[in-house]
Amino acid sequence: MTAENAEILSKINAYAEKTLGDIDPQKTPVSYQLETLKPVMEEIAKEKGMSLEDVFILYMDLASEAAVKAEAQFQESVRDVMGQ
Repeated sequence: MTAENAEILSKINAYAEKTLGDIDPQKTPVSYQLETLKPVMEEIAKEKGMSLEDVFILYMDLASEAAVKAEAQFQESVRDVMGQ
């Protein structure tokens, strides 16, 4: 992940924490979550000269990449704790 992409992901995640804070993402419709994130995605699109759709796709890719990395780190830490 590039530094610019990490910054974009961080900005969207920080906004999500403020606006979506206590929701259960498993029980909240994705359409509601995305509509809530739309203002920050529009801001990023304007700053970067991208379409809103491209920012959304980039966000989904970056979030997936971050989740895979976090899971790998978790699995490694579990192996370390278990002494394997």
